[in-house]
Amino acid sequence: MNKSMKARPFGRRSGLKVAPVSIGAMRFPQDVTDAVALIRRAIDAGMRYIDTSRGYGESEFVLGRALKDGYRKKVILSTKCSPWTKKVRDDDTEAADCVLRRIEESITRLDVEYLDFYQVWNLSSAEAWQAATKKGGMVDGIRKAMKRGLVKHTGLTTHDSPQSLLENLPQADWCEVVLASYNLLNTAYEPVLARARELGMGTIVMNPVGGGKLTEESAVLKRLARKVGATSVADLAVRFVLANPNVDTILCGMNRPGDVDATVASAHRPAFTAEQVAAIRKFLAERTPKSVGFCTACNYCMPCPKGLPIPAIMGAIYEHRFLGFKAAARSMYQWCGPVKADACSHCRQCEPKCTQKLKISDEMTWAAKTLAPAK
Repeated sequence: MNKSMKARPFGRRSGLKVAPVSIGAMRFPQDVTDAVALIRRAIDAGMRYIDTSRGYGESEFVLGRALKDGYRKKVILSTKCSPWTKKVRDDDTEAADCVLRRIEESITRLDVEYLDFYQVWNLSSAEAWQAATKKGGMVDGIRKAMKRGLVKHTGLTTHDSPQSLLENLPQADWCEVVLASYNLLNTAYEPVLARARELGMGTIVMNPVGGGKLTEESAVLKRLARKVGATSVADLAVRFVLANPNVDTILCGMNRPGDVDATVASAHRPAFTAEQVAAIRKFLAERTPKSVGFCTACNYCMPCPKGLPIPAIMGAIYEHRFLGFKAAARSMYQWCGPVKADACSHCRQCEPKCTQKLKISDEMTWAAKTLAPAK
């Protein structure tokens, strides 16, 4: 491993060590030669853990190419699947033997002899937890693979509620690592990361730059970045996550060399101090929808007679106006649905029901003018 990116323990249960930045293998370049070169660039830069999935298109095949020529021995290779997230065949189930077949298939696709990790993908409901952990279920299938030497470790990925995870993790004695979302603008999983650490589980963070949103140079967050000595909004985001002592590693989604270089550079910079982290939290707390008196998505304004998704449109307005994410706001607006703000009839039926006393019809006019794509 690159000596300049210091390894850290990857949870007591696994007994492994990991670099602070790891490879997220969902969105590689389409050109295989470019993708292989990018993966090797990341490994050469010190990244060690790789997170892929049977559900990530051709990712396993591409990684198989990249891990030739001695690169396999340099990494901790992890893949995952679950029938409630991705069915390879229509008759896929959570049964142990089905899971074992999927593990064998991933090993073939990756062209390796074994997997360092096979994870239960997307444990995000009571039904999924029951299906995975019941006798003869997914976890038993992974255990069978471990006995055969096909898999060395296991864990889970999740989008479940923090409260559900806090209840379920103590019972997951089979789980060695947890992958969850966490970033500057979404800290809901902080207690989950802390609890996982207490239980000896390694912690992996997805979306450390908010799915790419925090790579946009928002004028608002650039002020915060300058205040704490970050070089950019993305640098601010990466270093904020890495400042959490309960985070072992973050996934770097990679599509170009700059993604690798910038994220590794952030990991090399000095860790934020407790005072800097406190300043970041204070800055953001002063700009929450409730703090600025904007829409809190209570939904009391709904339904709209014209079918407008008012809370979703207001969410896009908030991103633009208060956080400075102009491109992200326009993208959010386009995803709000087929009925856009210009459909507002200004009936104002929603306004007496708004807990924030907002002039919603005026906001719809603003959204139609500001967030709609140019014609």
